[in-house]
Amino acid sequence: MFRVLFPEGQLECERYERTDHGVDLYDDEGKVAFVPYENLHAIIDEAGFDDDETEPSVI
Repeated sequence: MFRVLFPEGQLECERYERTDHGVDLYDDEGKVAFVPYENLHAIIDEAGFDDDETEPSVI
């Protein structure tokens, strides 16, 4: 699961694909959204936060 941060809010998606102009976000049913690189703040892999001993890092 990925969390995608952008100025208008955030979305969760199962996977994403990079394109020439931004990222396409997908869930298990298909495409969810497109976020242009200009508006993309971060893509966070939430699997890295499953371990209770793992401290979150600054992104």
